Amino acid sequence: MSKKFGQNFLISRHVRENIVKELTLDPPMKVWEVGPGIGSLTAHLLEAGCAVTAFEIDHGFCRILSEQAFGDDENFRLIEGDALKTWEKVWKEDGTPERICGNLPYNVGSVVIAKLLEAGCLPPKMVYTLQTEVALRLSAKPGEKAWSSFSLLAQMDYVVKSVFNISGSSFFPEPNVSSTVITMEKRDTPLVDPALRTVFLMVVRDLFAQRRKTIKNNLLGGKTGSLVGKDGVALILEQSGVAAGLRAEQLGWAQFISISEAVANS
Repeated sequence: MSKKFGQNFLISRHVRENIVKELTLDPPMKVWEVGPGIGSLTAHLLEAGCAVTAFEIDHGFCRILSEQAFGDDENFRLIEGDALKTWEKVWKEDGTPERICGNLPYNVGSVVIAKLLEAGCLPPKMVYTLQTEVALRLSAKPGEKAWSSFSLLAQMDYVVKSVFNISGSSFFPEPNVSSTVITMEKRDTPLVDPALRTVFLMVVRDLFAQRRKTIKNNLLGGKTGSLVGKDGVALILEQSGVAAGLRAEQLGWAQFISISEAVANS
C-alpha cells in the first residue's frame, strides 16, 4: 500500500453489496471502476455479469488483479496508470459506459468526477464512495455552506443523493475522515441548455473564485471581466437582474442561468 495514493480498502462485504444494489445493474452492462485496489468490489461487478474496465494506478495491485484475481475473466479489462490520464483515451475509443463507480481516493475524488463531467462523459448512473465533505459539496443546495461550483457542475446533469454513510471500521486502514456513498442519476433534461453550457461553467467558476468577494468583483477579476470589461460586467448584472453585492453562495439556479445568458448575449 502507498500513502501517496490515499488508499483505504473497503473490507465490509455488506457495504460492497449495498453499493452494487445502488448501481441497479442490468447485465451485460459496461461498467468502469476507478481505483479497484485488489478487486473486492470488482468481484461483485463481474459476478453480476457486467463487462468491467478497471482503472488502477498501483502497479502492485495491477499484478494482483491481472495475474491472480481476474486475468482469465473475459469480462475484465485492466487499464494500468493514473485514471486522470488514461480514462479519456478509453472513452474516445469505447464511448460512454453505462455505469461508473469507485471507492475514490480522498485526495483526488472530486477531481476525477469533475474531469468526467466537464468533458461530457455522462453515463446514466454513477455511484461513488467519497469523503463526506466531498459528498456534501456534490449534493449541496442553494444557500447551504457547501454550495459551490462543484455542486452546480454535478447537478446540471445529475440528480445527486447521499445514500448512506460508512463507518471507518469498514475500511483498512481506518481513515481519519468520514465516508459517504453518493448516487448520481442522469437527468432526462439538463438544468442548463447545452448551448449555454460552456459559458455557464465559465461564469460559475468566476463567481465562486473567491467566496468572500461579491459576484461583481469576482466577475471583474475572472474570465468574464477580461472578455467584456468593467462596463460589460455592469451591463450583464443589470440585464440579469441580480444584485451586484450578493455572493455566489446566495444565488440559485435561475440567477446563475440569467447571468450566463446575459454573458452569452453580450
